[in-house]
Amino acid sequence: MSPDVDLTLPKPGHHILRDRLLALDCRLFEFAAERHWPAAEPVLPRLSRSANHGVLWFATAGLIAASRTPRGRRAAVRGVASLALASATINTLGKRSVRRPRPVLDPVPLVRQLKRQPITTSFPSGHSASAAAFATGVAMESSAWGAVVAPVAFSVAMSRVYTGVHFPSDVLAGAALGVGAAFAVRGLVPTRAQVTLPARPRAEAPQLPEGEGLVVVANTAAGRADRTPALRDALPRAEVVECAPEDMREELEKAAARARVLGVCGGDGTVNAAAEIALRRGLPLAVLPGGTLNHFAGDLGVEDVRTLSRAVRRGDAVRVDVGRFTCGEKQGVFVNTCSLGVYPELVRERDRWSHRIGSWPAGVLAALRVLRADRHPLEVELGGRPRPLWLLFAGNGTYHRMGLAPARRLELADGQLDVRVVHGGRGPALRLLAAALAGPLTRSPAHAAVQVGRLRLSGVAPGTLLAYDGEVTEVEGEVTLEKLPEALVVYRPMTRS
Repeated sequence: MSPDVDLTLPKPGHHILRDRLLALDCRLFEFAAERHWPAAEPVLPRLSRSANHGVLWFATAGLIAASRTPRGRRAAVRGVASLALASATINTLGKRSVRRPRPVLDPVPLVRQLKRQPITTSFPSGHSASAAAFATGVAMESSAWGAVVAPVAFSVAMSRVYTGVHFPSDVLAGAALGVGAAFAVRGLVPTRAQVTLPARPRAEAPQLPEGEGLVVVANTAAGRADRTPALRDALPRAEVVECAPEDMREELEKAAARARVLGVCGGDGTVNAAAEIALRRGLPLAVLPGGTLNHFAGDLGVEDVRTLSRAVRRGDAVRVDVGRFTCGEKQGVFVNTCSLGVYPELVRERDRWSHRIGSWPAGVLAALRVLRADRHPLEVELGGRPRPLWLLFAGNGTYHRMGLAPARRLELADGQLDVRVVHGGRGPALRLLAAALAGPLTRSPAHAAVQVGRLRLSGVAPGTLLAYDGEVTEVEGEVTLEKLPEALVVYRPMTRS
């Protein structure tokens, strides 16, 4: 590797203000080198080395993500994305725009100096940029994790002056660039705190200060079923029933018979069963996310026990739409999505293999088998004409794309089905990818999207699979998808935590 500093280049001419600032920078560097920093010698050089190539921050992101909370995962992803942008900017523009030599190490005690000295240019500090970018990105999603990461990031930045590899101005410029990178990422992908969820239509719901009258049924097989002890602490007079997945519907029916408010802890499939029962019995619903996928709870703004318990205590609730499908005498509801075509086929194939090889390998195998099939999984009549389709997706409410982030719903009572169709043809994988990347209201030879209140499909072949909130059933003949506007009362925090 060759150094970035070409010592054969002529030095720039004199400039009074620049020369004074550089002189001040050198005096500050020498002042820091002469100072004795208690307890810093065994810590800061090691901390500085651990941040090489972002290793420290990738490890920290893994630790934050391991907290298994939606906010923690978002904080980890945003921190890494901010770090990546800051690092790319430093390496492509920063280091080669201002070709400043590294400080002379004479004033720095040998015990502080790094064993391997960097040979790139000094301005700005890449370590400081990465540290500031990661800490700022994390703090934008989670103030608690931000408070944990910030002192470490500050120490990494200071270690660059302490070990003698950067001037103070290098560190300040790098930190400023890192903060700017985090804000640039936020401009592309807004944080959840930036999105104001509509509080309408407000609904009358019981205020339960201690949780009395709330019966929560928790799916013990859900990924976060361990949240039930925290729920008991937050709402000590609430009744919590834990049961296996096969007993969920029976226990929900029993709970609904004695509850003022029906509660559920589980993933989207579990929430679907609770929503159908609460809708039929006219009960308010309290949703605590507890599964791998918690789209409905996330769109409500309910992320944990604290946000749900606050809403239940205050009686904060809204009315939301519910989707319904009807096929002859068969019908069901969905709070998230309903789909026909590739996705139900994937679910069936995945379930066939998951108990043998695990969920993720089964999902990959299912995708390969379904997408390589010679037949289209769905053929229906649209507008009186038979059409082969790879996928028909209907969302309960409009799904918006937040910058480059996955789509989510900002309004759960808009009266619309967000219908997206992937037309039949060659290259199903490319067609599905194009549809996924497209905006919510687009049309092309490969896919189309429209918002309607009701959709009727005819000519559906016998044995066609329909998936609703992850559950799968068979339909045939005529299938109707429709909205039930503002049909369900759900607890939802009115202010961000």
